[in-house]
Amino acid sequence: MMIEVKELYKSFGELHVLKGIDCEIKEREVVCVIGPSGSGKSTFLRCLNRLEEISSGKVVISGYDVSDPKTDINRMRAEVGMVFQRFNLFPHMTVIENIMLAPMKIRGEARDAAFQKGMELLRKVGLEDKADVYPDNLSGGQMQRVAIARALAMNPKVMLFDEPTSALDPELVGEVLEVMKNLANEGMTMVVVTHEMGFAREVGDRIIFMDRGVIMEEGEPEHIFSNPQNERTKEFLRKVL
Repeated sequence: MMIEVKELYKSFGELHVLKGIDCEIKEREVVCVIGPSGSGKSTFLRCLNRLEEISSGKVVISGYDVSDPKTDINRMRAEVGMVFQRFNLFPHMTVIENIMLAPMKIRGEARDAAFQKGMELLRKVGLEDKADVYPDNLSGGQMQRVAIARALAMNPKVMLFDEPTSALDPELVGEVLEVMKNLANEGMTMVVVTHEMGFAREVGDRIIFMDRGVIMEEGEPEHIFSNPQNERTKEFLRKVL
């Protein structure tokens, strides 16, 4: 297993956001997490690489026990790429500089090697011609594709996507989803919190439906979208499909 989660709980004071999550995700599997706003989807994702401290339970990702305080979290995060709703690019750096920064600083890559790799990744996401452009001169879709390239620059074993298209204008969503589809086809292990049901159905190997901090139902896309068993899943899908 690439990711193992057992009895994961997360509370913010009196607010119980995650209430005993159990799941396993295999290497090369694409898992799409769907559900209404406030269901705990993003908190679950952020707990996977300890951007949120875990209240209790166990999370193991790429061999690292995330829930163990002694685990070198920075070393673990070098194996786990994350793409957020907002792009979090450094505005004072060009596109290629944004991509080169982490491999040079964290992995100690030589500048020339980081540059060559960065250009390869920009070709991969269709933005080779934007290498010397500053983020403020890009569209939202372009910035998100740069953010994906930046995460891939660390050679991650797992990619986590937290609603990567939710901040985009509708006409820009497709270009980002296309990059993600290509990654899935190449065998990248991916956990995707998304509102894009078409993407989840087409690309996901498995769908997890969350509500009120628990996994209500999970299964293959055809099962979840065509024949859901849980009444809450049925109600949600009637509203969004």
